[in-house]
Amino acid sequence: MAELRVARRDRVAVLTLDDPDKRNAMSGAMVDALTAAFDELEADPEIGAAVVTGAPPAFCSGADRADLAQGGHDVRSIYEGFLRVRRSSLPTIAAVNGPAVGAGCNLALACDVRLASPAARFDPRFLRLGLHPGGGHTWMLERLGGPQTAAAMVLFGEVLDGDQAAARGIAWRCVPDSALVDEAVTLAVRAAEAPGDLVGRVKQTLDRLAWMESFDEAVNAELDAQQWSFTGSWRDP
Repeated sequence: MAELRVARRDRVAVLTLDDPDKRNAMSGAMVDALTAAFDELEADPEIGAAVVTGAPPAFCSGADRADLAQGGHDVRSIYEGFLRVRRSSLPTIAAVNGPAVGAGCNLALACDVRLASPAARFDPRFLRLGLHPGGGHTWMLERLGGPQTAAAMVLFGEVLDGDQAAARGIAWRCVPDSALVDEAVTLAVRAAEAPGDLVGRVKQTLDRLAWMESFDEAVNAELDAQQWSFTGSWRDP
């Protein structure tokens, strides 16, 4: 039975996709659970960051194609599972403990940072399934790894394990399986301890600045945000 387990550790929420029969597939039920969980967590002042992982041995096997075939959900609604994570005001870390396939790879890419175990497999697999990549996959992958890495993975079917993903910038680092979630939580706590409004503003800046046309434009954008932070309006009363 599909379940999204949510645990709370030191102001960090750990969300675990748990559907062993389908290797944690992105079903309609799982998407609904993810979106509802992030709505709840963002409204909780005791939560400052989130870690997303999968019940072993997989991270997420991608969209539940049987669920799609039954007509209960369309492709765009499945996108919402990872797009909701990407839109989150919370800092997010993917603890990729096994295969992250198709939409499951998108879920990992949608997080702010990825930690990967040696068992991780970043596997777009769209062409092998006779599908065009979707959900912003090529955009996210090229932004992280560059054009050659994106082409090698999407066009030529290269699959990256944890060490390879870290070497190519897809993951921040490769961590032993036994320490993966603990290390993700330790990293997440650093962001979770900062004021939420300030962290949210920094996330917005990081998302915008990489695509600005000039350095001067970036300086001005940061200036506006920094001047706002000088006012201290983000501080707790």
